[in-house]
Amino acid sequence: MGPAGSVCESREDLAECKLVSFPIGIYKVLRNVTDQIHLITLANNELKSLTSKFMTTFCQLQELRLEGNFLHRLPNEVSALQHLKAIDLSRNQFHDFPEQLTTLPALETINLEENEIVDVPVEKLAAMPALRSINLRFNPLNAEVRVIAPPLIKFDMLMSPEGTRAPPP
Repeated sequence: MGPAGSVCESREDLAECKLVSFPIGIYKVLRNVTDQIHLITLANNELKSLTSKFMTTFCQLQELRLEGNFLHRLPNEVSALQHLKAIDLSRNQFHDFPEQLTTLPALETINLEENEIVDVPVEKLAAMPALRSINLRFNPLNAEVRVIAPPLIKFDMLMSPEGTRAPPP
């Protein structure tokens, strides 16, 4: 037993389960402990989308790992993740930067490596209070982003040299 009053931090690891959607039954199972779940891993599945219910249910999340799926957008309710510090969306199918992330006050790390993103809301990213790093390697970023970003940002922005292709899987 830990010290009195200590909260057990819970982690949900559903990586590599061939999930096409988040299992609805898990909401029922976890109903009483959702506020203690700080990390969910759904990496390397076959998710095409996440529901607004997922975002509003797990609003205490600090880290969300969704790399290696088929996601191309996030629900607007991602704005409920006010405590989120890190999100990994690498190796997905985003063509547009998920701008809802720019509303998250605690977000420190965004990984969007290996997507299809051309344009990035540099001004909105520059205004994020906690952002420390964003990984945009292996995205077909336009030249404007490459020119505008460096003088505006106070965080690490990782980009591949122009024209670089993603490494083979």
